[in-house]
Amino acid sequence: MTQQYRAYLVGENGVFRSAEAFEASSDSSALAFAKQFTRLGKVEVWQLGRKIAVLESEQSRSPEPSCPTLTRQ
Repeated sequence: MTQQYRAYLVGENGVFRSAEAFEASSDSSALAFAKQFTRLGKVEVWQLGRKIAVLESEQSRSPEPSCPTLTRQ
């Protein structure tokens, strides 16, 4: 069963710049899909009214970690 998610690109001022609606079978699948948008900046991942995580921008991460930095909320 898939669920509806949205990935929001967050601007420097904290305002959403754009959004991408998509379906995923789980929160972890949604995070894996949304990770592709971190090349553009910080991304908030939501499932309806529930914030799943904030994915940091690729530019703000050090090159050493192999997995995204997540802040669960």
